Amino acid sequence: MTTAWDSGVPPAYPRITAMGWLRVVLRMLALVATVSGGLLIKLVLRAVEWPLCGTHRPVTPYVTQIVCRLSLRIIGLRHTTFGMPMSGRGAVVANHSSWLDIFVLNAGKRVYFVSKSEVARWPGIGWLARATGTVFIERNPARAREQTALFQDRLLAGHKLLFFPEGTSTDGRQVLPFKTTLFQSFFAPDLREEIAVQPVSVIYHAPPGAEARFYGWWGDMDFGTHLVHTLAPARQGRVDVVYHPPVRICDMPNRKALAQACETAVRAGHHDRLGPS
Repeated sequence: MTTAWDSGVPPAYPRITAMGWLRVVLRMLALVATVSGGLLIKLVLRAVEWPLCGTHRPVTPYVTQIVCRLSLRIIGLRHTTFGMPMSGRGAVVANHSSWLDIFVLNAGKRVYFVSKSEVARWPGIGWLARATGTVFIERNPARAREQTALFQDRLLAGHKLLFFPEGTSTDGRQVLPFKTTLFQSFFAPDLREEIAVQPVSVIYHAPPGAEARFYGWWGDMDFGTHLVHTLAPARQGRVDVVYHPPVRICDMPNRKALAQACETAVRAGHHDRLGPS
């Protein structure tokens, strides 16, 4: 995780009781079983799907979606959607608060995440990301043409690529300015007339009595500590996901205008449903 933005000290998490620790253990075991079992099923299906369908993945994305929906149920995080995920070709951009976004956004729509190349080398997580079709990119101008070609192949194959233009996760209480670099790939001649970008706002609401920033994960916050406190509450909070109207690439003059249009939509949806601090 980058440390380009920091909301100061982490939230003051409630003390975990004996029952809270029991919930942590039970939920953790259920999550591990669900994710690993789903991944095993997906790998078996992909072994059949690849020779028959190649880049197209008509079956395995549904496995990921089901696993993520089950995972949210295990955690106890209520998930409400507003608006409609787009059905045509294109990409998705969203604000980024936490590792929970992976489950939340996969649960609502079959997507493939775009991630920095370092993630591919992370123990466990990197292997899981590769297995689920994550697109890895390098922040290297010399690779820009190659990465644009990769985006083009995946988008024209019908894959919904999802990335976080803020470039870092936050405390969940704000939307940071969108970086414009990745938006340039959508202006390739073969893509511009074919695809759209759908902005999505993700808004977390803390459990009763917990600090508003409870679900945010940023800066140098420890993943293990955050995971434990996320799994501990008897009553979880909720997450709202707002799907905004897609923005057609052909209607935008350049990447900066496209990024600004998406940021404006995400910021407005986030503000409207955020509630008081």
